[in-house]
Amino acid sequence: MKPNLTKPLAVFDIESTGVVVGKDRIVEIFVIRIDPDHSEHEFHAIVNPGIKIPQEVIDIHGITNEDVADKPSFKEVAPKLVQFLENADLAGYNSNKFDIPLLVEEFIRADVEFDYSKRRFIDIMGIFHKMEPRNLRAAYKFYCEKDLINAHSAKADTQATWEIFQAQLSRYENVEVTDNEGNISTPIVNDMEALSTFSKTNRNADLVGHIVFNKDGVEVLNFGKYKGTPVQDVFKKEPSYYDWMMKSQFPESTKRLISQIKLRSFNSGNVKLS
Repeated sequence: MKPNLTKPLAVFDIESTGVVVGKDRIVEIFVIRIDPDHSEHEFHAIVNPGIKIPQEVIDIHGITNEDVADKPSFKEVAPKLVQFLENADLAGYNSNKFDIPLLVEEFIRADVEFDYSKRRFIDIMGIFHKMEPRNLRAAYKFYCEKDLINAHSAKADTQATWEIFQAQLSRYENVEVTDNEGNISTPIVNDMEALSTFSKTNRNADLVGHIVFNKDGVEVLNFGKYKGTPVQDVFKKEPSYYDWMMKSQFPESTKRLISQIKLRSFNSGNVKLS
């Protein structure tokens, strides 16, 4: 089933130097942009990350340091990529947790404006794990009845993800799901807004989930000794915690959020700016 698109949808996959958003870099990105008329357009780039690719990562995706030595940096390809992604919603496999935060981080490093606030994120893994808990290779076999060749190639993984998404729309149309509270719904509908909401696996306040919303909609830390504590309360109790986060290897997008929270707290008289 073709998705009902009111704006472009960019399905993409990233290969990187590792899995730490605040530290690692993109080495390959492949994007299929599907326009509302369902015409498909591709963007592909192998980039020099500027840091060494560890051997254990090379063993996974097969892109060596020699392969990227003469490639452009992300900063060089960023203007063309951001133009290609203009006005597009974003979709991928596990993209909400890793690919989207890393992509945003790279745009920030490249000093290229990429407004993601009005884009919808559709995580195909989120849909998959809620409907059929497995991995990408198994998902492709299950939904498309084919073996995934060249897994961990950005192009192969992106194409497989796009095929799985279309198969999910067909398979789960009108299928009822019972959630943990016993509520029954038919969540898979051909609507990108509904799918964006359903595919989310948590209530992140920042992109990577270092800060989440509690049941009252308040931003709380999701790590360390203050896990579950409102960010404003932490900064009020221990002002140096803000400085520590700003100097540590947290993603720039996370640092921007805590700066906004601290400024909001200052304006309300709850926190002193250091």
